[in-house]
Amino acid sequence: MKICSICKKISGTDQDHLDCQEKLRIETEAEDFKKNITEKLDFMKNADNVSSDLKALLGHMSREKTKES
Repeated sequence: MKICSICKKISGTDQDHLDCQEKLRIETEAEDFKKNITEKLDFMKNADNVSSDLKALLGHMSREKTKES
């Protein structure tokens, strides 16, 4: 038995709780996602890197929106 280093409760094994380890992994991935999402969504800086299919889709969506207005 030892104390879980994540939740600070007693663990029945000599390791941290598996659910605590999984929760920590998910939180870490979420932080990485938050850091990288702005780069992925920033189309204005690198408009040339956007594929032609995506440009066509965005153009179509913007035309539909102006028709509705």
